[in-house]
Amino acid sequence: MVASQQQPGLHTNLSDTQLLKLNQMLVFVSQNNEFYREKLNNISFPIHSTKDLQELPFTTKAELVEDQKNFAPHGKNHTFTKSEYVRYHQTSGTTGRPLKVMDTKESWSWWEDCWLEVFRSSGVTKEDTVYLAFSFGPFIGFWGAFEAAKKLGALVITGGSQTSKERLNSLIDNDATVLLGTPSYALHLGEVAKQNNIDLRETGVKKIITAGEPGGSVPSIRNQIETIWGATLFDHVGMTEMGAYGYSCSEHNGLHINESEFIAEVVNPDTLKSVEIGERGELVLTNLGRYGYPLIRYRTGDIVIHSSESCPCGNTYKLLPKGIIGRKDDMVVIRGINIYPSSIEAIVREFSAITEYRIIYYTKGGMDQIKLQIETNVDISSIVATHLRDRVGLRIDVEVVETNILPRFDMKARRVLDKRDAF
Repeated sequence: MVASQQQPGLHTNLSDTQLLKLNQMLVFVSQNNEFYREKLNNISFPIHSTKDLQELPFTTKAELVEDQKNFAPHGKNHTFTKSEYVRYHQTSGTTGRPLKVMDTKESWSWWEDCWLEVFRSSGVTKEDTVYLAFSFGPFIGFWGAFEAAKKLGALVITGGSQTSKERLNSLIDNDATVLLGTPSYALHLGEVAKQNNIDLRETGVKKIITAGEPGGSVPSIRNQIETIWGATLFDHVGMTEMGAYGYSCSEHNGLHINESEFIAEVVNPDTLKSVEIGERGELVLTNLGRYGYPLIRYRTGDIVIHSSESCPCGNTYKLLPKGIIGRKDDMVVIRGINIYPSSIEAIVREFSAITEYRIIYYTKGGMDQIKLQIETNVDISSIVATHLRDRVGLRIDVEVVETNILPRFDMKARRVLDKRDAF
């Protein structure tokens, strides 16, 4: 079904391997994929270096959504006929119309292999029992992890539609050694465990792999989760439309890009030019093995630091220090200060007495304002406010609310309430 995807063979140099895979992908999709045949119709292939990739047009989520709107239901970026696809997923739709993505048998196997790299970097083996605290709906979540754990040979236990208490009982009763979930849900399970007099440090869970939110690479969040569980936390990052492209390592100093399957660029989101080493920019990715749903120079919207530093763990793949700093779409400007919700969470999670929080944007006197609501049984609102002012550079009102009044989340948390349009 797919044009021959040759193994790199003697091409042991990473750039050579990437160039080989990239040209195979480009030649194939320019001939067989309607979406990219139109976008790449003026480009001659093969290209001669990975740097030449910068001459190709970007791909945006807005384009993909518009394509599916105009050519419903699945758009023209699905290379093959529907009968060739075996998996269906869709984005959460938190920032607009959900994007529908299907995978062929080959592309889904590629997903699994990308997740195997996550497991290897986390030290997960076939001797482990992997518990997935995930509802298994159409959101991609940990579906790839589920399949990869099976391929690895580990025992896999799914949480499905269980309650949080039932999930805790299941992972304890079945001696789970690895927990997969969002950072928010790992913390919430800690809250539920405390309410039920369960000491998570006495369970068999020794490793936690998080995804769906940037918290796993934020030291304060990672430390809080590790303290609650008595386990080591590893982070992972991926996207429904892109694939499982990054993971943390034993050094816990950021995220490695799986460069054997993805090419990464970091650009200024305004000028779209490459940023200098050490600067922040938007992560742009090209997947190299997903022929059923290719993406070339995809603007992820994730803000990262462009770095050339090597990692002491020995992994030579590109390292993103601090992981995903925030989402380009999530940034707001309050009284001249750029605010990322993830930056506020990093401070909030330094206080273990805070069980949940919410950020509220609102307008007062014609000016945009921000306040923080927290659930806590300790009088720390003024201390938190001081930390926020010193670190963020902005005075943020901190309001203590009743216990259990704020929402909890199994999957991606939505802790930002924007009320600015209400005034």
